[in-house]
Amino acid sequence: MKQVVWLGDSLRRVRDFAPEARHEAGVQLGLVQVGEEPSDWKPMPSVGLGVNEIRVRIGGAFRVIYMAKFMEAVYVLHAFQKKSRKTAQTDIELARRRFRELIQERRQR
Repeated sequence: MKQVVWLGDSLRRVRDFAPEARHEAGVQLGLVQVGEEPSDWKPMPSVGLGVNEIRVRIGGAFRVIYMAKFMEAVYVLHAFQKKSRKTAQTDIELARRRFRELIQERRQR
């Protein structure tokens, strides 16, 4: 089972989800940890190669953007409550910046 590595404030943001949505996000991340697909997800190539988004639709629309392509961990780049039909550009930019920082850090190891 892969560990979950929370980047930036992503853990705090998931903790701020409605209780049912927080539980469902945890269940779906658990599936990713053991190598399975979440029940509702989509690829996020606009953030980076191998980045996906878990979609939680309980008590609102919540999203967890993560990358699980590396052997050691599932990296949670960003989590947020979606307020409109289209994902806000600020949310995409934040996830993209954390993705680039993660890749840069891995190259330096």
